[in-house]
Amino acid sequence: MATLDYYEILQVSRNADDATLKSAYRKLAMQYHPDRNQDDPEAERKFKEINAAYDALKDPQKRAAYDRFGHAAFQQNGGRGPGGFGPDFSSSMSDMFEDLFGDFMGGSGRRGKSAQFRGADLRYNLEITLEDAYQGRTVEIDVPSMVPCDTCEGSGAKPGTGMSRCETCNGHGKVRTAQGFFSIERTCPSCHGRGETMDQPCTDCSGQGRRQESRNLSVDIPKGIEDGTRIRLSNEGEAGLRGGPAGDLYIFVSVAPHDLFQRDGADLYARVPIAMTTAALGGEFEVPTLDGARARVKVPSGTQPGQRVRLKGKGMPVLRSSQIGDLYVQMDVETPRNLTRQQRELLEQLAQISTNDNSPSSSGFFAKIKGLFESMSH
Repeated sequence: MATLDYYEILQVSRNADDATLKSAYRKLAMQYHPDRNQDDPEAERKFKEINAAYDALKDPQKRAAYDRFGHAAFQQNGGRGPGGFGPDFSSSMSDMFEDLFGDFMGGSGRRGKSAQFRGADLRYNLEITLEDAYQGRTVEIDVPSMVPCDTCEGSGAKPGTGMSRCETCNGHGKVRTAQGFFSIERTCPSCHGRGETMDQPCTDCSGQGRRQESRNLSVDIPKGIEDGTRIRLSNEGEAGLRGGPAGDLYIFVSVAPHDLFQRDGADLYARVPIAMTTAALGGEFEVPTLDGARARVKVPSGTQPGQRVRLKGKGMPVLRSSQIGDLYVQMDVETPRNLTRQQRELLEQLAQISTNDNSPSSSGFFAKIKGLFESMSH
């Protein structure tokens, strides 16, 4: 007798959402519940069909399998089920389920066995100076890691011994268990998916095929590298278990704060204090640059606090480019302190002969304040 379609049993369309499925199931289950139909033996059969249909369609994985393979997705192992599906079909169904749900269920899908033993990725925090970021350099680092065992050459087996077929999974690398409607395959706990076991493990690495060791690596720091940049070194992470491929090494670069310069992209900023007399009369001074030279900065007469001078091409190189940023020098005018008697007298004389033209900003501001007070008094 042909099995009814699950969607037909629940009287819903094939694109029905979860809420529609649940509502239809509750309605039909209440209608055909055996306790409410004690004189109708057909109701019990329908009630079981309704439960079986809802049980298959309420689960996203089961529903996806049913939509693709129909009732064949839920045939039990052993014997030949309806439609001519025998034991071989169960195996092929397992492969199909790996393709559909392998990553979702934490499986490895059709990846090679060695991928199951890939070494872990490593992180290394590297701090460099701003000068290193400007010039670029090669840095030597020591990375503690797992490396392939020299004794067994990464196989994990004692030299001179071999490998035998795993008795738990009969060499398949997976074991199958039945759970309800499903036959689920899992990685073999004895051989961990390899399909074979060692006759004798290596005594130096206890069968892991790798050992702890600190490795010295050379890392090229390119010119213009920025704080927070991540450098990836392929296959420089931990060695894989029993000959598996190595992971990757990720180097996170941080640039240490500089005593003089602050960086913003390719531009540099520096704050330089200058005397009040230099700001008023004008002058010049020198600042060091990251290329090891010195740059001369001219101070125009009447320089105000916070005023900047731009030195073109004295900033940072742009990563993987021939462009170079600029250096901005901000001048902080310093007010004289600890005045001698003579210095104070000279400043008092300067104040007496100063006019509004000497300090136009402050004169204009206080003129506005005076006008505001006068308007408020009327």
